[in-house]
Amino acid sequence: MVLNELRDHQNIIQLVIDTLTGEIEQACQIITSTIQSGNKVLLAGNGGSAADAQHIAAELSGRFVKERKALPGIALTVDTSALTAIANDHGYDRVFSRQVEAFAQPGDLFIGISTSGNSQSVLNAFQSATAFGCKTLGLSGRDGGKMNGICDLNIIIPSNVTARIQEMHILIGHILCKAVDELF
Repeated sequence: MVLNELRDHQNIIQLVIDTLTGEIEQACQIITSTIQSGNKVLLAGNGGSAADAQHIAAELSGRFVKERKALPGIALTVDTSALTAIANDHGYDRVFSRQVEAFAQPGDLFIGISTSGNSQSVLNAFQSATAFGCKTLGLSGRDGGKMNGICDLNIIIPSNVTARIQEMHILIGHILCKAVDELF
């Protein structure tokens, strides 16, 4: 079982190397230009993707590897009062889009994470981010889902296995943070 899991992970990472390197480089350019312009990065996802959003935001506001100034990385998944109030008053599908409306400025970057590419709360946040003049980056899997048509760049992990998709999302998140570190 262990060896099979490791081999499955190895196969997916090879597919990512073979097919997504250019898109990951493009994502690095998007996040570094956002930071260089003095803008912020907003992130959201549900479940394990929420944890990934929080992880990436923490690497930006704390540090990744290099000691540098704190950077504005904000996970829209952490304020339980806002999440429950918005879900109660506007429906769960609006929990991230309402926060985008509250915090986004033109030139900011919204990163939406969804293994299926079809999480309505994330899709709505993409629409709000676009309306506010934000750049948009998706991390998805399977066939990319509805995120394909609504974000500037959707990095689609070539897998149908949620665990493999999430593993690659956090790897890409770390690569993005490394690119930001190299600015300093």
